[in-house]
Amino acid sequence: MSVSSIGRLTALLAILFAAFAWTPSAIAKPFSQGLKTCQDCHRDEYKVWEGTKHFSSYRNVHKAKDAKKIAVAVGGKKNMKRNKDCVVCHYSSERKSAEAKPKIKTGPSCESCHGASSNWEPIHFDYGGKNVKREAETADHKSKRIADSKHAGLAWASMPYDLAVNCMKCHGLARPEISGEAFATMLGAGHPINQSFEIVLFSQGKMSHWLQKRSAAQLARLFVAGQAAKLVSATDASASAGADQQYKAAQMKRAEDAKAALKSVPQASALIASPSDANAREMMDAIGAGDLSGAVGGLLPCAGPDKENLRQC
Repeated sequence: MSVSSIGRLTALLAILFAAFAWTPSAIAKPFSQGLKTCQDCHRDEYKVWEGTKHFSSYRNVHKAKDAKKIAVAVGGKKNMKRNKDCVVCHYSSERKSAEAKPKIKTGPSCESCHGASSNWEPIHFDYGGKNVKREAETADHKSKRIADSKHAGLAWASMPYDLAVNCMKCHGLARPEISGEAFATMLGAGHPINQSFEIVLFSQGKMSHWLQKRSAAQLARLFVAGQAAKLVSATDASASAGADQQYKAAQMKRAEDAKAALKSVPQASALIASPSDANAREMMDAIGAGDLSGAVGGLLPCAGPDKENLRQC
């Protein structure tokens, strides 16, 4: 190899090394940093969260009927906070760095829904420089900040499908970190599954922390996003069920219920025919800011007997 070739190779390697060395967030697995990350700026939302079952879960969930029996069945440890299959849904952990040991601090909290913050937090709270306050942020910087934080893993309130996906992982017993066999064992040991879980009723009722009232069109899009996430998670979970018929039947029912709810949405035909995350996202892109309240309004809890449980109808 000539001297000039060696020089070019050395330069190329230096560039590649610099690219990876200076962009750790692009390759590092995100981790949760805990409530402190969010609560200083989102104080009103934090206060609402303190009145929810997600908050009280830390102190109460292990007292539920069959809790110890279920924990032992799936992991051998009756202490839920030390059982990895219990922790992922019933608690929030936090760590100071990627190398630090995670600590269980609360029940499900901000990052459970909006995504682990280690990669997006520095972007989300940068308004244009170290001394720039939120009110002084330029429109261009805000647009870029939102786009960059989304890319880094932050699920904003304006991303109903992404939020619904996170909800369905636990409320549909369909987390990818937990095998279908483990979920089947949970059901067999007495763990409940809420097949009728619906994100509008949940997010606008007991878990509501959106301070601005949602329009009928926004609620309809949230409902459709929730049904899409339910269909995809149920289909994937059913495929991972193995030989257990109880878990498979429960997931198939979730899938069929979601298909029935989506049948009046014209943009949902491809998703119904072939449930997948890609088709769900294509459907949501096709819907855009469209108003589906005429198509699915009658299915929203605001129109039924549960409306008294909602804060924003």
